Amino acid sequence: MARDIGLLILRLAGLYLAAGHGWGKLVGLASGQSRFVEGVANMGFPMPVLFAWAAGLAEFAGGLAMALGLFTRWAALLAGCTMFVAAFVRHRALSQLLSWLGVAPATEEALRGWGNPELATIFLIVCVAVALLGPGRFSIDAKLGRK
Repeated sequence: MARDIGLLILRLAGLYLAAGHGWGKLVGLASGQSRFVEGVANMGFPMPVLFAWAAGLAEFAGGLAMALGLFTRWAALLAGCTMFVAAFVRHRALSQLLSWLGVAPATEEALRGWGNPELATIFLIVCVAVALLGPGRFSIDAKLGRK
């Protein structure tokens, strides 16, 4: 029972991922007012419009599905891939860690430009945990008899 409640709490982080990040990206992309496409292009992705939509949908639909416990492992995997890119490509989490440790110092300007990787890293950890552990008993997948 405690495991299932813990999984439910972890999965509910998907609501924040969906509403707090994915929805805003999708609204911006749909209205044409998004700088997100430019950011995706700056990371070196080909077809940045396509990849921007894929990332926004992975965050929104993946986060929502993860929270509901519907196709949970797949949803967590897709959202987790997006969070990996956000943490390690966009925000350069490894470079920031190495700078913090003094192994590979970075300028203050570079650190500001990279932004903060903490939230993306936390979402990545939650997505990996849910993908590995599954949805738990309090999920739509469990009600449908899926593992």
